[in-house]
Amino acid sequence: MIEALLQTLLNGAASGGVYALVALGYTLIFSVLGVINFAQGALFSLGGYLTYLLLGGKIGVNGALPGWGLPVGLPFWLALLLAALGSGAVGLLVERIAFAPLRRRGAEPLLSLITSLGAGVVLVNLLQLVMGAEGYAFPQGAAGLAHLPESLLMGGARIRTIQVLLLAISALAVAALSLWLERSRSGKAMRAVAEDATTATLLGIDSVAVVRLAFLLSGMLAGLGGGLIGMSVSLAGPYFGISYGLKGLAVLVLGGLGSVPGAIVGGLVMGLAEALIPSEASGWRDALAFAVLFAVLVLRPSGLLGRRQLEKV
Repeated sequence: MIEALLQTLLNGAASGGVYALVALGYTLIFSVLGVINFAQGALFSLGGYLTYLLLGGKIGVNGALPGWGLPVGLPFWLALLLAALGSGAVGLLVERIAFAPLRRRGAEPLLSLITSLGAGVVLVNLLQLVMGAEGYAFPQGAAGLAHLPESLLMGGARIRTIQVLLLAISALAVAALSLWLERSRSGKAMRAVAEDATTATLLGIDSVAVVRLAFLLSGMLAGLGGGLIGMSVSLAGPYFGISYGLKGLAVLVLGGLGSVPGAIVGGLVMGLAEALIPSEASGWRDALAFAVLFAVLVLRPSGLLGRRQLEKV
């Protein structure tokens, strides 16, 4: 009984770590611009497919280049890093195309939401054009992971090794981002822009560069999460990242808009809530997870760790 509970909690924490990565991506952009980047789910999918190709995977028969792939697969750690960087670069492109022109014109934030949604749809359809609509399983025995056991025994519970890696890498990424925001000069600049962009600019901070950095990091976090989930449960199709994007958005609201600690706590709460749902009710997993969100927001409209927004006059 205790072993089964431990296994469930670890699986929930692993899923929660990925939700936290996606929510942190939303948080970075919302903090500096006050808008939601709806292309985050598409960047999640992109990270999964880039990781698959970099590991030596081949494009399926329904793709634009059937059978194409790298001659030699990269080690998992390098493939994951390069996929995250690639997703971050595309995130920068989304900022240049969907956000920057509207920001220069002083457009309403709602227009940025619509253009980011359009950018996400275009990106997912491009993925479908190149890779096809079928699912992909990651190459067996990926370099760097082949020597690891399939499962580990922890406290009497047997846990898949990839789940442990997923949790560990997510935790390291979250810790690194938190330290960067707290200790580094550029991280402090981002926090200053998030607090008051006008004042930060008057103090000599390049707010445009900070916004671009936020999009780069946000895309990298989404790509990292996509690669980890792809390795854990395979790629179900180009749209598989959309559901994780929606979960990340729910976690963002659950933890509190613009709160980095809130995104982390919200991700863990959402992951554990899903894991604790009995297998007999697995079809209701998404509905029950969002019911937790509803219950929390009824009690705390600002989220678990969110602050009430004060109107500046």
